Amino acid sequence: MIKILKYSFYDLARSRWSYVYFAFYLLLGFVLLFLNSSISKAVITLMNIIVVLSPMIGTIFGIMYHYSAREFTELLLAQPIRRRTIFLGQYLGIATSLSLSLILGLGIPFLIYGVSQSSEFWNFALLIITGTFLTFIFVGLAINIALANENRIKGFSYAILLWLFLAVMYDGIFMILLMVFKDYPLDQFALIASIANPIDLSRILILLKLDIAALLGYTGAIFQKFFGSGLGAVLSFLALFIWTLVPALNLLRLADKKDF
Repeated sequence: MIKILKYSFYDLARSRWSYVYFAFYLLLGFVLLFLNSSISKAVITLMNIIVVLSPMIGTIFGIMYHYSAREFTELLLAQPIRRRTIFLGQYLGIATSLSLSLILGLGIPFLIYGVSQSSEFWNFALLIITGTFLTFIFVGLAINIALANENRIKGFSYAILLWLFLAVMYDGIFMILLMVFKDYPLDQFALIASIANPIDLSRILILLKLDIAALLGYTGAIFQKFFGSGLGAVLSFLALFIWTLVPALNLLRLADKKDF
């Protein structure tokens, strides 16, 4: 599996799109730090970009790589290599390559500007960690969709629709339900609905760590009460880990069942 992971990693590392992705975050980091008077403001601005962009790039790269490397995958399947080894190696290679572009692209400018000596270091670290979780989650979901759909157009459509739903539409539906059922106790519903969406969960974790939970409005107090505690933070990271693990395990199940 290590060889497959290395091949997928180096294959993406040689891709110009990986350099574009890395250069985008590098430039974005320098521009934000140059335009904002403090690292704190740059971190807050960066949050809105990472929780939307990381899932989108993970989705697009995950599904593009699967379809473009199909012939090579079929060649590997003809060799005495376990299917699980091939697909798990490819998944980890893609997700690791994209995560390194994120970590290095933002890490270099922020380290140059002295984030390691700043009080904002752990806020910045949390931002990078949640971005990495989101990358692994959405690469896994994209490969799941690709394995379930032979047709590339359908695969791309379903993957983009899933990202669009979780990144944009989910919040709208969530707010409408809160308004419609505002006369009922919605504490537990709000918590479960937030945990059910990894993008929302990541955004809430960052907002609470930045101590700007007031931006969450009605649900701010509920989230502060639950996620703001030590136990809430541990359970939130556990939820993100489960979100990462489930697509990876389902990917292995689909790979075993699929007839190539």
